[in-house]
Amino acid sequence: MSVPAKHTSATTPPRADRKPAHSTWHGVELVDDYAWLRAENWQEVMRNPTALAPEIRSYLEAENAYSEAQLADTAALQDLLFKEMRGRLKEDDSSVPAPDGPYAYYSGYVAGGQYPLVYRQNRSGDGEHILIEGNREAEGKAYWDLASFQHSPDHSLIAYASDDKGSELYTVRFRNAATGEDLPDIIPDTRGGVVWANDSKTLFYVRLDDNHRPLKVYRHTLGTPVEDDVLVYAEDDIGFYVAIGETQSGKFIVIDAHDHQTSEVRLIDADNPTSPAVLVAARQHGHEYSVEHRGDNLIITTNSDGAEDFRICEAPVAAPGIENWREVIPHRPGCLILDTIVYRDYTVLLERENGLPRIIIRHVDGDEHSIAFPEEAYSLSTSAGYEFDTSTVRFVYSSMTTPSEVYDYDMNTRARTLRKRQEVPSGHNAADYVTRRLYAPAPDGETVPVSILYHKNTPLDGSAPVLLYGYGAYGISIPASFSTTRLSLVDRGFIYAIAHIRGGKDKGYRWYTDGKLEKKIHTFTDFIAAGEHLVDQGLTQKGRIVANGGSAGGMLMGVVTNMAPDLFLGIIADVPFVDVLNTMLDASLPLTPPEWPEWGNPIESEKEFGIIHSYSPYENVEAKPYPHIFAYGGLTDPRVTYWEPAKWIARLRERNTSDNLILLKINMDAGHGGASGRYEQLKEIAADYAFALKIAGLLDAPGKQQEKAA
Repeated sequence: MSVPAKHTSATTPPRADRKPAHSTWHGVELVDDYAWLRAENWQEVMRNPTALAPEIRSYLEAENAYSEAQLADTAALQDLLFKEMRGRLKEDDSSVPAPDGPYAYYSGYVAGGQYPLVYRQNRSGDGEHILIEGNREAEGKAYWDLASFQHSPDHSLIAYASDDKGSELYTVRFRNAATGEDLPDIIPDTRGGVVWANDSKTLFYVRLDDNHRPLKVYRHTLGTPVEDDVLVYAEDDIGFYVAIGETQSGKFIVIDAHDHQTSEVRLIDADNPTSPAVLVAARQHGHEYSVEHRGDNLIITTNSDGAEDFRICEAPVAAPGIENWREVIPHRPGCLILDTIVYRDYTVLLERENGLPRIIIRHVDGDEHSIAFPEEAYSLSTSAGYEFDTSTVRFVYSSMTTPSEVYDYDMNTRARTLRKRQEVPSGHNAADYVTRRLYAPAPDGETVPVSILYHKNTPLDGSAPVLLYGYGAYGISIPASFSTTRLSLVDRGFIYAIAHIRGGKDKGYRWYTDGKLEKKIHTFTDFIAAGEHLVDQGLTQKGRIVANGGSAGGMLMGVVTNMAPDLFLGIIADVPFVDVLNTMLDASLPLTPPEWPEWGNPIESEKEFGIIHSYSPYENVEAKPYPHIFAYGGLTDPRVTYWEPAKWIARLRERNTSDNLILLKINMDAGHGGASGRYEQLKEIAADYAFALKIAGLLDAPGKQQEKAA
């Protein structure tokens, strides 16, 4: 099919053909002029991007050419930003080795390398050996991603999963750890993770179906045909996903079926991998729980009996049913249990209260203590490691001014050992930066935490532009952590802010439930309130804020652009979920049925249809002046399909009455996570930041490294 000339100019905005598609739901007619951008063979495109229809490909390439032309004056700046960001990366960086028996495992990079390497060394620290060389594996591929690697219990083999399309269809392979040779066993179309049984020859994995859904768990025995793999568990409800794992003790393989508000766990004896999966507690709507193990008991983190922020129970391995659960750590409203690690003698809890995380160490005899941290806003995470019989837990600490620090904590002596401090080769002086926590008043009386970072010399008189980041979905909280990339913005006069809005769990589980389904509006009004508070505090001005969010945070970008376009100078929407209503009406798409508990089911419920219809970004684009917009998508993205940002930009360009930039970039070789190489990812960030600096009038603003050089 020929492509109209209006699609081909790099200097004239592409105009997508309007081909109205009509549908009626609950008495409401929907007219979608750009539905044709959704490839009918999208499942095939995920596996083979060259299968995309020529008409669609030509239009996307025209959008890419137009964006490149409009950002041509930022090319030098993008290159400079990239060099700055790369200069802050330790090129031959590596993680802290994690011990397991006679060995310790870790990953790292070599100077100039785009992709990770996986190493093993003796526990004593010598005898380094490369197990996986990512740069070699990625040779000749436009995209390559290592999803996971897992050594067998006897340390003889490595199972690793990789994707070379960006479509998150991971192929599992097996490697002899001593010789580096791959076994003939190859398992395609998996979710990416594998779990070994204790015999080191049996493993479990989740296979994706034709609609990209993880619904079936299989058992594979090394040396046997994949076609003969045994189906261990099949989920009948397409609204649930299935994941696999193992208890820290190594005693049980864990099969977890879940959606966004309900879970159901089954256990398989890792010493007897052909034994049947044993149900712990049957699913009950709204009941979420996870399972660990110690001795004769299961340790269960659960929100049962009204424990909104979770509590800890024990149950006998021999009789795990919910009727036998006994509470050992009670629910504390407002104190959310984020993670539970169970060792032989200790239980480690990562909690969040008043928006800040902390670590609680509890001995089996009931004695407990916490690990304290001084800063006003910070990020904290725990790592379980491989071992069960240990007194050491590892945690990572950082703040928006403090590079990450990895500590090993001795739970017996309460001594911290710094194992690694993030290096910034080009230099970083934390004293040059200021981080603060503000609280923005929301329209309904709630207060929204806002973490901010700025250079100490940035004027706080309202003249500074702000990049305001938000997400607000699935209970995911955005930490106030250190980032080397955002320094390039902050050094040029931007204030960087994170709005900890409802839809996340920043202020407990209720912060999540108060920002979903019929209460979803709070997510959007919280973000707007955060921006308005920055203006009211004199830190910036209305129309001087660049908003940024990705995926579900990209949906946030679309909504607030419709609701308060004059508040924002610009919008950067990465893989934005902006066609919410049409996607939730299409049960064939990978994420739609599992997403109904988050957004609502507009097929079955007229009320939920109305709620989504009221805010869905694509449906609510109007004829009015919009701020500058830069949207990004990935052709093989199975989570937020490429046509969502493409349709949104087409409608915005049709209806926008301002002269502001409306730009779309589709990565034709990647999916949801963008480019796979670590340097290519920096180039994408540099493009985003160059766009922000351009529209803020700071195209020529020098960074601190330039000032030092001058």
